Amino acid sequence: MRIGLLTEGGYPYASGESQAWCDRLVRGLTGHDFEVYALSDGPRRDAPPRPELPRHVRLVRSAPPGDGFPAGRRRAGEPRRGRTPGRRERRRFAECFGALVAAFATAPPGGEPANPVVQARGAARGGAPAGYPPAASGGAPDDVVTSKADRFADGLYGLAELAREHRGLPALLRSEDAVRLLEAACHGPRALPAASGAQVDDLLAVTAGLARALLPLSLDWYGDRHTPGLGGVDLCHATSGGAAALPGLLAKHFFATPLLVTEYGVRLREHYLARATAPLSAPVRALLAAFQGALAAETYEQAALITPGNTHTRRWQERCGADRARLRTVYPGMDAAPFAAVADAATDDPKTLVWVGTIEPAKDLIALLHAFAEIRKAEPEATLRIVGGVGRDPQAAGYLAHCRALAAQLFPDEAADTHSVGESPVSFEEVGSPEVPTLADAYASGAVVVLSSVIEGFPRSLVEAMFCGRATVSTDAGAVCEVIGGTGLVVPPRNPRALAEACTALLGDPDRRARLGAAARARALELFTVEQNVAAFRGIYLELISHAPARPAACGARDARGVPQPFARPAESHVPGRWAATGAATRAAVPAARDAARDAVSATPAAVPADRTPSWAVPAQERTAALPVPAGGGTEGGEAADVRGARQSVRWGGGGDRTGVTGAKERAQERGQW
Repeated sequence: MRIGLLTEGGYPYASGESQAWCDRLVRGLTGHDFEVYALSDGPRRDAPPRPELPRHVRLVRSAPPGDGFPAGRRRAGEPRRGRTPGRRERRRFAECFGALVAAFATAPPGGEPANPVVQARGAARGGAPAGYPPAASGGAPDDVVTSKADRFADGLYGLAELAREHRGLPALLRSEDAVRLLEAACHGPRALPAASGAQVDDLLAVTAGLARALLPLSLDWYGDRHTPGLGGVDLCHATSGGAAALPGLLAKHFFATPLLVTEYGVRLREHYLARATAPLSAPVRALLAAFQGALAAETYEQAALITPGNTHTRRWQERCGADRARLRTVYPGMDAAPFAAVADAATDDPKTLVWVGTIEPAKDLIALLHAFAEIRKAEPEATLRIVGGVGRDPQAAGYLAHCRALAAQLFPDEAADTHSVGESPVSFEEVGSPEVPTLADAYASGAVVVLSSVIEGFPRSLVEAMFCGRATVSTDAGAVCEVIGGTGLVVPPRNPRALAEACTALLGDPDRRARLGAAARARALELFTVEQNVAAFRGIYLELISHAPARPAACGARDARGVPQPFARPAESHVPGRWAATGAATRAAVPAARDAARDAVSATPAAVPADRTPSWAVPAQERTAALPVPAGGGTEGGEAADVRGARQSVRWGGGGDRTGVTGAKERAQERGQW
């Protein structure tokens, strides 16, 4: 089948774990053809050369997700005399954009819930969401919430239809009309409290953000008379929510293409965390967050299946309106081969703690350094190796400098005697340095791997440590408990004393470390390998296609009335070979082949024409039309008898043939033995 893989900022150009996971998935599913549609700026000049894509990646289309949106990648609209949108387009835009804005920028009557549009789908499935008044006899609150979600969908798809017909949607989204519509919603009687005080600068910032978020509506990815695009794929697989899933929503709306959404990190949560530190006013943050929440709710509603990477992500999706019946946890697959040798080797130093990750405030290395000060009191020979580079957080570089200064203050350089050079028990290193050439070397150097995060998604460093057979001490954040599953020690976050006690207990008990490490490796090999991830998605692809209705655009066979016949030709007829030939030439050759077989059957009773099309490869109406009609007419029963006789002549030999089963019957009857 043809899979449309929808990515944002990753595969196939950017490096990182998202790119690595997509590459492993594509290379593992060699039985399908992939078309990659990436919201990315393309390969960077300073980026390392990407590996060659597999042969079954048939197409790669990319478009920048930001302001740099070249006109050559926009959808080609209908030719018009004027270059600017006309009165009809502006009126349609006002209706659609007004419905979109009213859906997320206003609160329903009766109070404002935490996120009204996000909870709309849950309310539609029964019961008013938290924050709404109890439903009256007519179910008015549910109707109000459902209508808000429907208005958002109507506005979104209305803008998409406008983009299909007219290429000026990006200009309309940044026009004065868009600002006035947003202003009317923010200053209306039902405006969100946080957005009611929006000024002109705030409105301009919000319209610019909405224009960037809705750029996929104007892309030329959805097919035309020359290229099928997403209209020709069998399944759309969005590797994240948000902007990456928006092309899948349009393919679902216009072509009924099933949509699969995979989230290993909730896009809405990432948006909340990024906007919290961005230099934006409160109305801008509130309105953009409300739009992203409404988009997430619509994505979860339209997706045929949603595959979170862990229970932590699953809870976020349920809170954002995802239906539990369409949620299926699929753990991200990781390559265990680079760490196989570490599990069989002894620890370099039984008194060494190792921390691996990206250095940023969310990792809480400050608490780890204070905990290590307590560990040194019980284990004076203990050392701590912090392995990792600076993260994407703007504060990461300053945070690393602060951690270095704190380590120098808590652990001044120590020397064994007056003639030795002092060394600190805490070291800051990076993978690729002479001391730590690879990640496997980092894990091999320690006896216990530590995780001290206060905010965590899927803890990849823990899984890598489990592949290496190392005992772990972690804080209870994100999906840590789900990943560890009883094979390591878990302590509360921001508790240096508890972290120190757990590390001290493992450093002093090598047998316990060995037992926990062996159990952790067995759990990781069972749940978190590439093989299990690829096998899970292989089954999901086939399941979704088997449940998807036949799409008229993809069905070529039709009856006399023009009704599509999706099962007119069975799947076996698509197998390459002579039997898969179709068309008028094949239909004309069928009666000729049967006549030739009937003439030659007396000489070679078991012969069958080599170029004969099997019956299962020819539709029923074609088989009926291809059967010979006896001259002179006859009754329906006579025609059926002639047909049966012709088939028996071909299969067993014609009249007078006494070599087949019929001949054996006749000879036995003559001898009186039948």
